[in-house]
Amino acid sequence: MGRRPAGSPEPLGDGEIVILIDQKNRRYLVTLNQKTGSFSTHHGTMPHTEIVGKAEGSILEVGPSRFVVLRPRLSDYILKMKRGAQIVYPKDMGPILMYGDISSGQTVVEAGTGSGALTLALLQAVGAQGRVISVERRDDHAKIARKSIERWHGEIPSNLDLRVGDVEDVIAEIAPTRVVLDLPEPWHAVKVATEHLAPGGVFLAYVPTVPQMQQTVEALRSNGRFLDITNFETLIRNWNIEGRSVRPDHQMIGHTGFITIARRVESHPGY
Repeated sequence: MGRRPAGSPEPLGDGEIVILIDQKNRRYLVTLNQKTGSFSTHHGTMPHTEIVGKAEGSILEVGPSRFVVLRPRLSDYILKMKRGAQIVYPKDMGPILMYGDISSGQTVVEAGTGSGALTLALLQAVGAQGRVISVERRDDHAKIARKSIERWHGEIPSNLDLRVGDVEDVIAEIAPTRVVLDLPEPWHAVKVATEHLAPGGVFLAYVPTVPQMQQTVEALRSNGRFLDITNFETLIRNWNIEGRSVRPDHQMIGHTGFITIARRVESHPGY
């Protein structure tokens, strides 16, 4: 069946993905299978037939344990999905989509596909009128990504083109408005992006280390066709509120990657 977004009024259906949240906020991602599926804990087992047909937000009891059943948000799915390559986390996806100016109707070239997490976010941002071409060099990662995307959408969306190969070739073929790279050496794509990225288009690279970020920026600057180069990382600190006790978490979600963004322009020797 097609995916129903969180908050849909229909009862939970056979084949849907749900997330079960216990009283300690532990989360379990489950694909409902009315014929053979069951959800098991050390307190007991609940067949999926007792979940199918429930309203989203219902309370389920498995022995003494209680669970809330919900349709997952994309961020819930990404944090629980199977992965081969390390995923881009939701805390970085928001800035990538906003500062990369990814919006409805755009054509985006992405590499590498990895486990497919960022691909799902890009698809959601460009909408049905947009297009995502995602390139992965490794067959094993590409297969995992395809399965994760199919599980979320029920199929591979018609506006997603999954490829195995080199992103430089795809940028040259597609001439996109946005290039989003989660690669060890994104600077290798700067030259081809200069030639084929639309004027005013956005080049975005996501890398884990300072030397990678530095080399990417040096390639963009020496190229002479990129301006408005920005580099940053995103940190998140949650807060706990219990009555009058208001305090930050002892642990925060720290560094995961650096984001570099640049705009493609005409040659600008000193403007």
